Amino acid sequence: MDAHLQKLLSNLFCFTILLLLLRNQGVQGDSGHHNLHRRLLTNRNLLSFRPNKLFVFGDSYADTGNNPISASSSWKTPYGVTFPGKPSGRFSDGRVLTDYLARFMGVKSPIPYRWRKVGYKQVKYGMNFANGGTGVFETIFPGPNMTTQIDLFQQVINVEKVYAQTDLQNSLALVTVAGNDYSTYLARNGSIQGLQAFIPLVVNQLAINLDRIHKIGIRKIALTGLQPLGCLPRSTVSSSFQECNDSENALVNLHNSLLQQAVAKFNNNQTKDAPFVILDLYTAFMTVFQNKGDHPGSSKFENPLKPCCVGVSSEFSCGSVDGDGAKKYTVCDEPKSAFFWDGSHPSQEGWRTVYGALQSTLEQIY
Repeated sequence: MDAHLQKLLSNLFCFTILLLLLRNQGVQGDSGHHNLHRRLLTNRNLLSFRPNKLFVFGDSYADTGNNPISASSSWKTPYGVTFPGKPSGRFSDGRVLTDYLARFMGVKSPIPYRWRKVGYKQVKYGMNFANGGTGVFETIFPGPNMTTQIDLFQQVINVEKVYAQTDLQNSLALVTVAGNDYSTYLARNGSIQGLQAFIPLVVNQLAINLDRIHKIGIRKIALTGLQPLGCLPRSTVSSSFQECNDSENALVNLHNSLLQQAVAKFNNNQTKDAPFVILDLYTAFMTVFQNKGDHPGSSKFENPLKPCCVGVSSEFSCGSVDGDGAKKYTVCDEPKSAFFWDGSHPSQEGWRTVYGALQSTLEQIY
């Protein structure tokens, strides 16, 4: 073979081998790029906040059994008739906001603080300190206010050593305030005069409580805005459950506006993700009222302002009996058809529809 031709073929062979090598390297590089992208996505997902414990502070909208059995209507029939089939300390015929938030997180509802000793296996899901009737200040109802609830939380951490700091970093707190501070103010003062000046005091104390919970180590806090108090059965009974009290709702809007300002200030001062998320119960309730629950997955409430359990002599004596044990209340045929269970609290179906209306907000937790 001619030496020149032999050299040409040799160079061509080497060039072909080089092209094959470069091609393979390119494929491997492309695969490596996709693998890196996949790893980045995986790492980002792993870094996303996925709480595995829920700690709850507040009142009857979140209480799942902390009220004393001997003193609270939530431990009397017909409370709990839908779930778990008997009274369980929930102020409803069934599940309440705490249960639905736990469901959203994919964990069991946290054990009430008062049952922690007998239900020690359940503390891994968090703990519920909420107590029906309480507020940020002392109210006319028995039970620890929110400051005391946080004290108990610190005791569980520092004295009982139930949770470590790493547990708190992977936790979510629910804080509910349903208006007991304002009910107490009205009971003591007899009118709404001066209530407008009292609202900033409530919001300021609530802000102090929120900051304290966060500084203890809870990474994310979901707090409820006030629901439309003027639409609760206790306020609409005078109109045969037909109309909301606009004056009360105007004061609620002031509370919620001040709360939004306080939370915005907290979140703006954070260098990382915003730790506080407001669950807008006012809009959620009003949306359900306006639609009468008539949307996919919800029951249709013919009159969403009328409660299911109504007292015979008093609109608010659900669960009461006379000296002979006779019922002093009536219960609707189908609790699922009522948004409200009693004079102040949603039914399980009511909470379920509110939970549906809060979905977009709940996603901000992650």
